[in-house]
Amino acid sequence: MCLAAFALNAHPRFPLVIAANRDEFFARTAAPMAWWTDRPQILAGRDLSAGGTWFGVTRAGRLALLTNVREPGRQNPAAPSRGALVVDWLTSELDAPAFARQLAEGYNGFNLVTGDLARNAWHWLSNRAPAPVPLAPGIHALSNAALDTPWPKTTGLRAALAEALTDASGADDLTERLLAALADPTPAADADLPDTGVGLARERLLSPRFIRIAEPGAPAVYGTRCATVLVREAGGATHLVERSYAADGAALPPVRHTLPRWP
Repeated sequence: MCLAAFALNAHPRFPLVIAANRDEFFARTAAPMAWWTDRPQILAGRDLSAGGTWFGVTRAGRLALLTNVREPGRQNPAAPSRGALVVDWLTSELDAPAFARQLAEGYNGFNLVTGDLARNAWHWLSNRAPAPVPLAPGIHALSNAALDTPWPKTTGLRAALAEALTDASGADDLTERLLAALADPTPAADADLPDTGVGLARERLLSPRFIRIAEPGAPAVYGTRCATVLVREAGGATHLVERSYAADGAALPPVRHTLPRWP
């Protein structure tokens, strides 16, 4: 993912809600969210170039989502794929601090949000932070910087999630509100843009929640590839919806999964 907001025990009807976008080059092939045949406990999309994923859950109640850290000039093209981190967490039985201690070095900058429903534990891990940070109940947001860094897209999505939790009539309505929030292509005002070292023109292109970078009249070469919404109902089912987008910005039919019994 490159943008995510998540509500942890912030609403009595919906103890867990996640809304996230994955931004990537369209030339990098990926499979939609599905149960993996080689690891049947994992429900996730899949990067077909390196085999990892950006967001996934397991039947046992483990969850992880990943964003890259924007660091122009610091990227090592020979570094291992960060998508493996999500798979490693989903297939591990370690808690987050122990998992962080055994991570290999050499990854480009990453943010990894881990959840373990059996332990009722949530953490933010990053190789640009000294140690895993336990996440308190509430609404958090993350993009390509540290957790809760107030970029316009993160503050906007966080506010949209808070509003949707208050106003939604049910799980389906909440999902649709969040998919609409994730599809907002409005760029931030120049005065609100962060300075991440990529230049003003690129900061503008990367500032919306829904990104599409293309030459005029041409399909996008980079942008929002899919939006994922997870809604867990108190005492009920957990619903996951993934909506993918074509290079011309058109929304493809969504993929839907329901976990009727999730820890």
